[in-house]
Amino acid sequence: MFIPSIELSQSVSSYLPKEHYIIIKPDSQEEFIEYVIEHKHQLDCLILEWSPQWQSLVNKLQQNLVSIPTLIIISDEQCPVVQPSLTEPSENYILSSTEVQLKGQQIHLIQGYIDKAISQFITHAVTTRLTDESSSVDTPTELTNFIVRQQRRLMDKLHERLGYLGVYYKRNPKNFLRNLSKADRQKLLEQLKSQYRQIVLSYFANDKNLNNKIDEYVNTAFFGDIPVTRIVEIHMDLMDNFSKQLKLEGRSEDVLLDYRLTLIDTLAHLCEMYRRSIPRESWGE
Repeated sequence: MFIPSIELSQSVSSYLPKEHYIIIKPDSQEEFIEYVIEHKHQLDCLILEWSPQWQSLVNKLQQNLVSIPTLIIISDEQCPVVQPSLTEPSENYILSSTEVQLKGQQIHLIQGYIDKAISQFITHAVTTRLTDESSSVDTPTELTNFIVRQQRRLMDKLHERLGYLGVYYKRNPKNFLRNLSKADRQKLLEQLKSQYRQIVLSYFANDKNLNNKIDEYVNTAFFGDIPVTRIVEIHMDLMDNFSKQLKLEGRSEDVLLDYRLTLIDTLAHLCEMYRRSIPRESWGE
């Protein structure tokens, strides 16, 4: 973990219990790079605070064929302007296309996001994204082999620790909707409504980030212990608003029936999240 902001670093550590996590916190960027390069075969995940002065860090990791699940934390005060040189292959990413980004206000969800970063790294076809920029013929093969070994090691480790790949197994009851203050409860519901609206608007469009939007929404719902009835209510309220708008425009509202698929898809993701949260020994025969 390399998080220069002391307060943010302490906050992250407080949500990662010592019985489940071993955290290494180098004091400087140079020490962080040196440690990661030396132990790249043993590290499960990198946690980094976003910084606009990352060029040298990224270059060093890439030069040393470092490919590790990565969680980028973007503090609430920061609004990153990602430079193209840091964004192979997509401008939506900072280090790699398998990284996961977490906003500072969502730190309490960090355990789930770490599992997501590892799961995404394991299941994603990262070997198909290796660039052709290197002049060395052997470099892609070496990096590919390293990634495959990393994927296999992390998969075995997750199976051993969690019983199932990518499970989000631990939640904090203090963050459940029913246990929040009135103001925080309203804030969480508004966040869910906003996230779901973005999913609906993107669902039948060619949006490459649709799955990420659904994952983020489901992640929020899961860790907030949001009742399914509330999720259905959010869907129905949104459809009702769209229906009123379509009527004002003199258009048919039949198209809204198609968005039942959006609700089904979202609930399916949530069900899978709950299924993964149940220890394997509780599944039965």
